[in-house]
Amino acid sequence: MNELSISTLFITLAVLILLSGFFSGSETALMTLNRYRAKSLADKGHKGAKLALKLLKRPDRLLGLILLGNNIINIFAATIATIIALRLYGEVGLVVAPFVLTFIILVFAEVTPKTLAALKPEKLAFPAAFVYTLIAAPLYPFVWSVNIFSNGMLRLFGVHADREVKHELNADELRAVVIEAEHFMPQAHSDMLLGILDLEQVSVEDIMIPRNEITGIDLNDDWNDIVHQITHSQRTRVPVFHDSIDNAIGVLHLRKVLNLFSRDELNLKTLKRLIASAYFIPAGTSLTRQLLSFKDNRRRSGLVVDEYGSIQGLVTLEDILEEIVGQFTTDSPTRKLGIHKQDDNSYQIDGNTHIREINRALNWSLPTDGPKTLNGLILEHMEIIPQNGTSLMIGDYTIEITRTTNNAVQTAKVRKAMDKSNG
Repeated sequence: MNELSISTLFITLAVLILLSGFFSGSETALMTLNRYRAKSLADKGHKGAKLALKLLKRPDRLLGLILLGNNIINIFAATIATIIALRLYGEVGLVVAPFVLTFIILVFAEVTPKTLAALKPEKLAFPAAFVYTLIAAPLYPFVWSVNIFSNGMLRLFGVHADREVKHELNADELRAVVIEAEHFMPQAHSDMLLGILDLEQVSVEDIMIPRNEITGIDLNDDWNDIVHQITHSQRTRVPVFHDSIDNAIGVLHLRKVLNLFSRDELNLKTLKRLIASAYFIPAGTSLTRQLLSFKDNRRRSGLVVDEYGSIQGLVTLEDILEEIVGQFTTDSPTRKLGIHKQDDNSYQIDGNTHIREINRALNWSLPTDGPKTLNGLILEHMEIIPQNGTSLMIGDYTIEITRTTNNAVQTAKVRKAMDKSNG
């Protein structure tokens, strides 16, 4: 070392600090690398991404390799700095050198490269993967010996570093990823992804057509009434029953019926041949499970039954799909749902409208942990059938009853409390 000039030592020290910065920055870049984006790039043939993922399968070996190289370089840098300080300032330099070198290493070999790597991990991680792949083989004996002791210590705490690390996301984490990535995709696409993730939190009861709104065909009716029901039905699949929906015997596809009707071959006997067996869905079934059940059973609709076997409502495949993609109709979604905006910024809402549909259409947050409809919510809070003109407050929402029958609220005017000043 005595034969080396001061300028040579300074150049050597600068190179060592740069190498230290590379090791520090690449460590942060590889550890913060988005595994899912890297997997996508690797599937498209990106070699750097492939090498990075291969290294990350054994983080103990990768960290051992990085820290081995970084510590060797820092030790050499400290030695060179000590020689330079001793030559320039004598013994006083030995006291000053550690402080100066610590500052230089922190700024140029730690904080700066690690910050840059955290902000732009791919820029450093993929090139570094090539370097580490090259030096991994010759340094493997040293890395292996270090890992033997470090992995042994981890096993004392029940951690096995030799097992491949799996990065799995639950539904909430996936939802956070979609929300963070909204500016990378059209709003409609992110809404659909969020809708899919929310299916598990929603049951068939939340979206079903209530029992009192189910229109079906009663085979005990007069034949002319049955024909009128067939020709005026707004749905292509309707339940068929005897006297009551609780005596449902199946489902009728009206397109098949109309073919017979057009050939003047429709009668009660031919009608019964077209009835498919009834398909029942337990109340409380999640929409995710029901969507898969519709697929497995090749069905498009089903009757929701409670624990006693009583019919509670009707659910169709279209109802579930609308939870993902929104309303299929070209009309105003709120008008279809029975939600009508008033001049005073309030909304006239039908009592049988589902609370989830109100919240989704108006971006409100009426409570959904109890009754499913606005009528049910009002009756639960008041515990009586209210008179017209009765008002109540539920959370931030003012509700005025505008029309009732003997047993239900037909319509109510609802307004968010903060909107009063706008009315």
